[in-house]
Amino acid sequence: MKNKLPTIGFAACLLLALFATGCQKQTGELSPELQARFAKEGIAHRADDLTFRRTHVAGEQDGSWDEKQASIIVTSDSVFLHENGKALVEITPRSTGFYEVHREKDRISLRAGSGKSALSWSFRPPADAEKWTTAIRAVIKNSKSRPSGD
Repeated sequence: MKNKLPTIGFAACLLLALFATGCQKQTGELSPELQARFAKEGIAHRADDLTFRRTHVAGEQDGSWDEKQASIIVTSDSVFLHENGKALVEITPRSTGFYEVHREKDRISLRAGSGKSALSWSFRPPADAEKWTTAIRAVIKNSKSRPSGD
């Protein structure tokens, strides 16, 4: 009986570890069309399964936030914040909305929309927040969008 206990304990730990990894939400899956589009545009940055803080910035006291798992791709032409290919924020050269990006230390905040419909998506990229911010800012600058303060 003594020989079986360590084996049972090990098996239970292994099962628990497999269960915990299997429960992590995967958000980076893309359709073949989206993969081809981003490959053609040239992916500058990509991070899958990040935790984003989504803030409703309707007003100082009215604002609320939650955390959401999502993925982000930044190319020379696009910013694509998504859940398995479903766009949460998409900025392209044709975008006409209101967009801003800010960085505070290692955290980036991407604001989309204006007034009561504005959302801020804040995240920590896996590497070099300054390079991510610069790349996102270039996409916004090359779009037809306007700063959210206008």
